[in-house]
Amino acid sequence: MPTVAVICGSRSDLPTLKGCFDTLDSYGIDWEASVISAHRQADALHDYVGAAEAKGVRLFIAAAGLAAHLPGVLASLTAKPVIGIPLDGALGGADALYSIVQMPPGVPVASVAIGSAGARNAGHLAARILALSDRSVAERVDAFRQEQAERAEIGIDPRS
Repeated sequence: MPTVAVICGSRSDLPTLKGCFDTLDSYGIDWEASVISAHRQADALHDYVGAAEAKGVRLFIAAAGLAAHLPGVLASLTAKPVIGIPLDGALGGADALYSIVQMPPGVPVASVAIGSAGARNAGHLAARILALSDRSVAERVDAFRQEQAERAEIGIDPRS
C-alpha cells in the first residue's frame, strides 16, 4: 500500500524525479508515481486523488513546470499534505516556483527548490512529515541526519 503518491504532468518530468524516488526508497517509504496533467486530465486527477486516499496515501508530491498548477489543483482536492516541486522551464523554473508558493490562504502547498535538488528534498520532507506518526520512519530520519553530521567536517582550522 503506497504511503506517498508522486504525480507529474508529463513523462518527460520523470527523470528529474529520480532523486525523490531514491530518497523515499532510502527511508523505506512505499510510493507510487503517476503522470496526470492538471490542465488536460482534470477529471482523471480528481478520480486519482480519491482512489489514492482510499488506498491509504497519506501525502502527495506534485512536480510541475511553467504555470505549475498541478500542486495547487491537487491541494484543492485533498486535505492531505502536498509538496510541490517546481521544474525548470522557460524562466529557469522561477515561473513554476511562483505558481507553487503563491497559493491562496487555506489551500497550502509546501515547496522545495527547483529541479532535481528539490526532488530529493521533497523525499526528505515527506519522510519528516511521515515521521511524526511513524516511529520506523522517524528512526531512519534520525539515522540519516546523524550520517550527514558525521560526514561534515567540523572544527577544521582554515589555516591548515
